[in-house]
Amino acid sequence: MNTEGIGEAFQQGTKYFRGKMQKSGLDWIGKPALYKEYWDCLKVKLPPPEAAQHMSFDDTLRKRRSIREFSSKPLSRRDLSYLLWASTGIQRIEDEHEFRTAPSAGALYPIETYLVVNNVDSLPQGVYHYAIRAHHLEELGKGDLGHSVANAALEQQMCSNAAIVFIWTAVFQRSRWKYRDRAYRYIYLDAGHIAENLALAATGLGLGCCHVAALFDDELNNLLGVSGTDESVIYMTVVGSTE
Repeated sequence: MNTEGIGEAFQQGTKYFRGKMQKSGLDWIGKPALYKEYWDCLKVKLPPPEAAQHMSFDDTLRKRRSIREFSSKPLSRRDLSYLLWASTGIQRIEDEHEFRTAPSAGALYPIETYLVVNNVDSLPQGVYHYAIRAHHLEELGKGDLGHSVANAALEQQMCSNAAIVFIWTAVFQRSRWKYRDRAYRYIYLDAGHIAENLALAATGLGLGCCHVAALFDDELNNLLGVSGTDESVIYMTVVGSTE
C-alpha cells in the first residue's frame, strides 16, 4: 500500500542532489514580466510611503502577535501606503534592477498583492491591485466584499471586521521559468517573507494583524478574477486598528 501523500511526494521530488542537478540555459526571451498591471481601470494615488510613528525593532518584535478583533476605526491612506511599501515595495535600484523590501529567490518576485478594502479613509470599499512600480492602487471593483472574503476564509469573520484584507497571489511562471518544480518551494517562502514584513510594519504603526492560510482557493481566485492555474491565491493577512 502506498502511503505517500502529495505533500511527501512533492518534498522528495523537488530535492536537490549533488551531481544530479539539471544544467541548461535559460530562455531569456521567454522570461515572464516582473510586474502585473491593469491598464483599463481607475488608478488611485497613494501618499509617499512614510511611517506615521517609529518603534524600535526590538519593541516591534516583542509586541508582534496575531490579532483577530478590531475596532471600527478606519485605516488611514498614509498607513496603507506604508504597509504596501514595507511588505513588497521597491526599496532600491541597483544596475537598473529594482529590488524590493522582501527577499525573493532569484529576484523574480512571483507574488502579487490585492486588497479587499473594508474601512479605509477616503477609499471606497472594493477590491484593488497594488501596482508596485507606480506605487498606486488599481480599482478592480467596488462593493462590500468583506463577508465574501470571510466566507472564503472558512468563515473567519475577522476578514469582514478588519479595515483591510491583503490577498497574495503567486504568478507561478515567474519562478518556474528558472527553478522548474523547485520553484514552488521558493514561492511559498517568498510569501512568508512578505507577510512577516507586513506584520512588523503593522505592529510598528500600532495596528493589529493576523495571517490566514485556511481558505477556499478558487472562491478567492474568482473574486479577484485570476485563473487559479497561472495565478492563484496562496495567502492572506487582515489588518486593522485595535483602538
